[in-house]
Amino acid sequence: MDDEIHYSVDAGVGTITLNRPQARNALTFAMYERLAEICGDPAAHGAPKVLIVTGAGEQAFAAGTDISQFRAFATPEDALAYESKIERVITAIESCPIPTIAAISGAVTGGGGSIACACDLRIATESARFGFPIARTLGNCLSMANYARLSALLGPARVKDIIFTARLIGADEGHRIGLFNEIVADHATLMARAREQAATISGHAPLTMRATKEALRRLAKAAVPDDGDDLVVMCYGSADFREGMEAFLGKRPPRWQGR
Repeated sequence: MDDEIHYSVDAGVGTITLNRPQARNALTFAMYERLAEICGDPAAHGAPKVLIVTGAGEQAFAAGTDISQFRAFATPEDALAYESKIERVITAIESCPIPTIAAISGAVTGGGGSIACACDLRIATESARFGFPIARTLGNCLSMANYARLSALLGPARVKDIIFTARLIGADEGHRIGLFNEIVADHATLMARAREQAATISGHAPLTMRATKEALRRLAKAAVPDDGDDLVVMCYGSADFREGMEAFLGKRPPRWQGR
């Protein structure tokens, strides 16, 4: 597990590195758990004042969940348990008591996109590409909570655009629409800027930042309905989802049937 997520604290700044560059830093369930563990209780993990979350290498921040782990899905309960697990992880990041910065190079897709959006600030390189291309890959859907997060950040029209077209947003567009707070030239500059920003933030009043984070989280949470399980079951329990998964792993185009 320590090989898949590297964690260190230096000068009050914690750095979490998703470390599966050979798989574009796609997350295993164990990686999700470790991420939630650190973000949920930073005081027990070196007591940093700020956390930076990044991916190893320059090709990807994170390309979502490792698809092979979906092969075990057999029942509606499997899909709901998965979304419940991911929601617990994203909530741990979102409600982390200290500020979080996503330092993004390359692809930030699927579950990686959810992680980045749950962080307080997002700094990206010119190579950054953000999206949820599930309409052309797996045929699944997001949870109600993640639709709400995306909509609050980007607006419903842009969420539909991103999901329906399955396109990836580039760095310039991401900056223009408020997804990325800053754009830098390359990975080395990215990490230097993230640490610089973390150092600045670490000198500010922690309770002000904690109250602001929690207030905005509560506002967003109040807008989330609790009746989305039927949508998750419809997508994850479908023949299309099974086809999308096997097509993705087999490196061929999926044959959608709408059922």
